[in-house]
Amino acid sequence: MANQKKDLNIKVELNEDDVPVNIQWNASDYAGQDKTNCRALILSLWDHNKKDTLRLDLWTNKMTVDEMKIFFHQTLLTMADTLEKSIADDRISGDMRDFCAYFAEKMEIVDGQ
Repeated sequence: MANQKKDLNIKVELNEDDVPVNIQWNASDYAGQDKTNCRALILSLWDHNKKDTLRLDLWTNKMTVDEMKIFFHQTLLTMADTLEKSIADDRISGDMRDFCAYFAEKMEIVDGQ
């Protein structure tokens, strides 16, 4: 079987102060979708040679504080899911989910968001 290749494209428009004003993304296997707008992104890449994480955190000037709280909460929850799938340790991923519940409470995020 031949190796497959897929593309992920991210376009960031900046204002004169280099602040993101628009973020668009698309992926080659995101069927039926052209570029999709978003207000924030967190991208982490693992450099196995340096044993270091490379990060790109961007958000537009339209992103509200309430949206950022929800974005972080949902991101932390998906990280718990990924951790559980990748290392098969439901104990520590459960601890992360407990923290997410604490985070949501402290940030006053309503369930279901």
